[in-house]
Amino acid sequence: MRQHAPLIIDIAGLSLTEADRLQLSHPLVGGIILFARNWQSREQLTSLCHHIKEVRADLLICVDHEGGRVQRFKTDGFTHLPPMRALGEMWFQDGNLGEGHGAMRATNAASACGYVLGAELRACGVDLSFTPVIDLDFGQSSVIGDRSFGRDPRVVTMLAKSLMHGLQLSGMANCGKHFPGHGFVKADSHLDIPVDNRSLKAILADDAAPYGWLSTTLASVMPAHVVYAKVDSRPAGFSETWLADILRGQLAFQGAIFSDDLSMAGARLIDGEQVSYTQAAIAALTAGCDMVLLCNQSVDGGAAVDELLQGMTEALLRGQWQVSGASELRREALLPQTPVPDWDDLMVQPAYMHALDLIP
Repeated sequence: MRQHAPLIIDIAGLSLTEADRLQLSHPLVGGIILFARNWQSREQLTSLCHHIKEVRADLLICVDHEGGRVQRFKTDGFTHLPPMRALGEMWFQDGNLGEGHGAMRATNAASACGYVLGAELRACGVDLSFTPVIDLDFGQSSVIGDRSFGRDPRVVTMLAKSLMHGLQLSGMANCGKHFPGHGFVKADSHLDIPVDNRSLKAILADDAAPYGWLSTTLASVMPAHVVYAKVDSRPAGFSETWLADILRGQLAFQGAIFSDDLSMAGARLIDGEQVSYTQAAIAALTAGCDMVLLCNQSVDGGAAVDELLQGMTEALLRGQWQVSGASELRREALLPQTPVPDWDDLMVQPAYMHALDLIP
């Protein structure tokens, strides 16, 4: 059995402390997620990523870097990427050039955004961005809003696929989120536990449709901390029905599944009971997640991270969760397979300069 390293954690500062190195070297840790607090400059970020890889070369360095209001690195040469809504709006801007012209421009622009996004991150040593957002914009979710390409699942699918093509050109994998869809509910799962009362048939026909259409393109998926009450009483990220039966079974998804942040309010209440981070992680892995994220718990000394590492180790020894060689293979498949590009060389590459011209 391959060693399963399912935990994605974070660090508090701009560089690694000895405590950070100890946590990252734990055999159950498979990666790190970076935030704006870990950013000062390209030189600093590149150095940080280099030192993370020194701890263990196969650690997956991740970030939420979508464009618009969710872009962690915005200065020192990083391109300001538009919110995905801008690409969705471009789709419908045919002008006088005939029906479908806007759609073709939008797909090309989406690929350009994906390439620039992935290439700039990779030039600093980042392996994976949790993008694209595949949620539909129903006009009532403030946490999704302009992060979505739009309301039509067909448009969202084609623009997401185009953006993922650009990521692939840069050597980066992708992560579609938030399965099966976060856009219909008003509540923010960071702060509350949203409940979607639509039928399974309605969700599969609309919000979840892109996941089936993209089943050969998606490298990874992140479920929503949303309860779909007519399907399961548990949020999707803790639901075997959603992850094993529907996502892997019915929609034939083969890639990796990340939990969303276990510190979010939507992850802390399962079956009506408050749970610990360890209990939440076990529930997510048992339901079908390959990896689980615990974010922003390093900023107060990292006690919660240590507690999770100890709790997961003890739970494994007690047989409360099982290591998975298949999950580890899916994690490793997300690591880039091409060398890290040099930033200065990237800036003068014709493909990169052309992509910049296409970004709205």
